[in-house]
Amino acid sequence: MRTEITNEAELRDLLGEPMQRVLDKDSDVFLSEHRAWLAASPLCLVATSDASGACDVSPKGDPAGFAHVVDDTTLAIPERPGNKRADGFSNILQNPHVGLIFLVPGRGDTLRVNGRATLLADAPYADQMVVKGHKPTVILEVAVEQIFFHCSKAFLRSKLWDPETWHPEQVPSRAQIAKSLERPDDSIEELEAYYGPKYAEKLYTS
Repeated sequence: MRTEITNEAELRDLLGEPMQRVLDKDSDVFLSEHRAWLAASPLCLVATSDASGACDVSPKGDPAGFAHVVDDTTLAIPERPGNKRADGFSNILQNPHVGLIFLVPGRGDTLRVNGRATLLADAPYADQMVVKGHKPTVILEVAVEQIFFHCSKAFLRSKLWDPETWHPEQVPSRAQIAKSLERPDDSIEELEAYYGPKYAEKLYTS
């Protein structure tokens, strides 16, 4: 049987109400604990939607501490060379609301940041975001509205950081996916070479 949930009351009948301490943990400024987490985080997931509500989530990664805390209520994330689709950035031009999740390897809890984004071609602090001589091509600046830590239950259930659960061979390789879906005219040997060790050498140049 398929039973749709159509209103808040029905949802709360199933989930219950959050404890007050869960509601009270929100902040609208960066505290020392938030800053320490950002300094240790090498990866962020950026969620956006366009004016019609169509959504996108894009990972952003760099050496730990890549997210630059501009001030107590402002965060900046650098954009590096990529595939140039810019789905999330196009969304932001229509709808500035963004949701961010910052991860620290080995930790199940995460830091969530929600706010309003602006895209910048340059900023006074851009030189502080240079990696391997590469200045950000675009800067995603977020005016923070909500910050809070999220518990580790999802990561504990998934065992994401447990190496014994890692089986990357169960899915096609990146080269095989590219051959099947993106670059059918290239040989698998060419694609394996492209996505091999040399791929990492071009992260900040192309």
